[in-house]
Amino acid sequence: MSKTLTSSYRRVSDRFEPDLVQDPAEARKLRGHLEQIDYTVFAANQAVIQKTIHHVTIEDFQNLALSASKARSAWVDAAMAAARDTSPMSKEDVERLALLRTAYEEISEAYDAMRRMVERGYLQFHKTV
Repeated sequence: MSKTLTSSYRRVSDRFEPDLVQDPAEARKLRGHLEQIDYTVFAANQAVIQKTIHHVTIEDFQNLALSASKARSAWVDAAMAAARDTSPMSKEDVERLALLRTAYEEISEAYDAMRRMVERGYLQFHKTV
């Protein structure tokens, strides 16, 4: 099982990765089945994502990057304001800080997801609008 560290959690892949020594013919047969499964997943992702999003442009990436930057700035600014205050943070202040952090993390994850969609060929990238 492989794990990928993202900004806030670990994504776990539970793909079957056999480490058994097999008969070469059986190993080829298994690899063929796994390739068929991977292609089926690819085709399903591509069909659904292209139907929903169609394509993306550099402006889409820039907009998400700017949104993430604004969200991160708002979160850190709120944390710095709380740190400058000599009184303990209220429950509402903590909740607001958590909400700002969550907004930043969600936008960052969406950016990463959109990039992966283009990398994997699920989503078309158009250089211009």
